[in-house]
Amino acid sequence: MGNHVVHKPFLYILFQFLIIIIIVLVSESRFCLAEPKDTVPANFVFGDSLVDAGNNNYIVSLSKADFPPNGIDFGQPTGRYTNGRTIVDIIGQEIGLSGFTPPFLAPNTSGLTVLQGVNFASGGGGILNHTGKIFGGRINLDAQMDNFANTRQEIISRIGNAASNKLLQNALFSITIGSNDFINNYLTPCLSKLEQKLVPPELFVAAMISRFRLQLTRLYSMGARKIVVANVGPIGCIPFQREINPSAGDGCAVFPNLVAELFNTQLRTLVTQLSANLHASEFIYADVYHIVDDIVNNYSSYGFENPNSACCHVAGRFGGLIPCGPTSKVCEDRSKYVFWDAYHPTDAVNSIIAMRLINGDLADIWPINIKQLMGQSHMG
Repeated sequence: MGNHVVHKPFLYILFQFLIIIIIVLVSESRFCLAEPKDTVPANFVFGDSLVDAGNNNYIVSLSKADFPPNGIDFGQPTGRYTNGRTIVDIIGQEIGLSGFTPPFLAPNTSGLTVLQGVNFASGGGGILNHTGKIFGGRINLDAQMDNFANTRQEIISRIGNAASNKLLQNALFSITIGSNDFINNYLTPCLSKLEQKLVPPELFVAAMISRFRLQLTRLYSMGARKIVVANVGPIGCIPFQREINPSAGDGCAVFPNLVAELFNTQLRTLVTQLSANLHASEFIYADVYHIVDDIVNNYSSYGFENPNSACCHVAGRFGGLIPCGPTSKVCEDRSKYVFWDAYHPTDAVNSIIAMRLINGDLADIWPINIKQLMGQSHMG
């Protein structure tokens, strides 16, 4: 009886103490969750269908990929314009993200999720605001920047100015855009013939560079510091351009590649100027043109069997006349094809591009690669 009386207050005090400890631990864990993770940087993605993770699922547009056979090796269609992962999906995995960077327009992209990054890319989007108008809805780069401004405010309201600045300074920003400004603007069959006569390629490219300069400077002004800018790939080699330029025979269409290279030369100069002029910025020039050109020309050494035709195809010599859709035929082994559809590479090619941007030499990415940009500790 006496023993029972002695232990009751002791057990009561112990119980109360444990309750306090639990409350403190829960509070601390909530606080830690709200802080940006130092070990894994956030990943903010801008661009077009090469890196769209599903934003176009939520807008009225002719440019969509939320149906089979897209995503056939991803498990399901997600709005990615390929059979599996995009370049930025793979880079995100390599820098240590636990999942794929979510699309801005997805309903669940809010709260703590945005502290790990957001994907703003949109199929059909371009540097110039009238690019992609043939699709109806698309989110061009100016609008993507507006969306990032909203996300930035959400981050600030959640963790405060100082922590937000640190998060953004350490984050990886990537911009993969410009192809549509040519394919679905300057080079659009029939629609652009008059423009090509009135506006020489040099003037068109100058307009792109002028606009892009403002957009990249705006991104810097909103806190971005580590910014990877991908150039335009060899668009003359995609199945669609091969189809509409039959005079090229088995080769890539010459003029589309020439205008891409014209743009890329000026883009490299722009990236160099921005890094020199904007304090503490690291603008990186990703030479996707060089990497894809190498894969197309030396495809067998990479294990590919088909460097010029769409795996997902309906009609045309190269399967590039009609976009990939539910009625399309799909090649049996996607890993043997360079191109998934009329416009986009396969997961296998995206993986090569991503790894060369992460670990590549000065011929692939300049002046440093993504591993060097983000620091060895983030890259496993």
